[in-house]
Amino acid sequence: MIYCVEDDASIRELVLYTLRASGFEARGFAESGAFWEAMCEHVPDLVLLDIMLPGEDGLEIQKVSVPMGVIAIIYESRPNVTSDAAALALKSGNVCVLRSGKEAFRSANAIVDALRSGLRSVGITENAVNLVQDTSRESAAALMTANGYIDLLIPRGGAGLINACVSTATVPCIATGTGICHVYVEKSADLNMALNIVENAKTSRPSVCNAEEVLLVDKAIAPTFLPMLYKRLVTDRERTVELRLDETAAAIIPGKKAGEKDFDTEFLDYILAVKCVEDVKEAVAHIAAHSTGHSEAIVTRSPEAERYFTANVDSAAVYVNASTRFTDGGEFGLGCEMGISTQKLHARGPMGLQELTTYKYIIRGNGHIR
Repeated sequence: MIYCVEDDASIRELVLYTLRASGFEARGFAESGAFWEAMCEHVPDLVLLDIMLPGEDGLEIQKVSVPMGVIAIIYESRPNVTSDAAALALKSGNVCVLRSGKEAFRSANAIVDALRSGLRSVGITENAVNLVQDTSRESAAALMTANGYIDLLIPRGGAGLINACVSTATVPCIATGTGICHVYVEKSADLNMALNIVENAKTSRPSVCNAEEVLLVDKAIAPTFLPMLYKRLVTDRERTVELRLDETAAAIIPGKKAGEKDFDTEFLDYILAVKCVEDVKEAVAHIAAHSTGHSEAIVTRSPEAERYFTANVDSAAVYVNASTRFTDGGEFGLGCEMGISTQKLHARGPMGLQELTTYKYIIRGNGHIR
């Protein structure tokens, strides 16, 4: 059932005719009173409303996107963050204050000089893009506590930088980046597919935040799968992967015994922690205890295991039969990204233009009082 609320009779009848001709059941209302009475009797599947609800008070309420304001980005040794962050900030209507690490400062400074020159040439204030000239810890701390000047702080870098910002900042801060990403090979999985996914997630670029750090393997297939894994990641590779194994896995293949912290470490290297689990429930429980909320994957042919995993894993990106390496703004169709948020408010996952805006309400009336 579809309800159409429209005070213009010709428009209302045209909409109702079109809906009914398309096979839908539809009712029309010229004013709000009859509509609300009908709603009490039956809730429809869809309501088509006139922008000004007929018979109501006539206030026009509009929700509009607006820039955050001044966004500070503290990052380490990747000069490309300079241009990416500046472009996203400008396109979303924000001013950016960039603070690079000392290793990348000269490159960042050259990029910002070029951007500011370009802004001047088209009549936009060069102060829309700014680079802090001081790369000391004091300058970073000043940005973290610049209440009244900075509307949003985004750290880009390793766990140390991100934790320092989150724990120290008195301005709004988005936690980004740190990724203890898991791949779980469920007992029904296509094992060749699983090998391809695990190898890609671990070795294609091990130093990035969406690389796999922990492999979970169903005990039912461990005796078959783990030797295949060892051959793929160790025997057949020129650049071998160091496997850090729990007790069950160590009884099946050679490797280093997993230490106490190995399942809580972002290695960013050719190192993979391996654990055998009873089932999807234990896999999800392990992820809940050790994940940083970045990206997790299941390899399975079981719809039930897929549903349980995707419903219960609480991370920014949850994959089924695909590598965690896809967690990226470009791969998600967002273009370049400001970072990958591992928190829930207000942004989560790859941050593009939309995540650099907020909203406000504009209400127009005609002398209305309450």
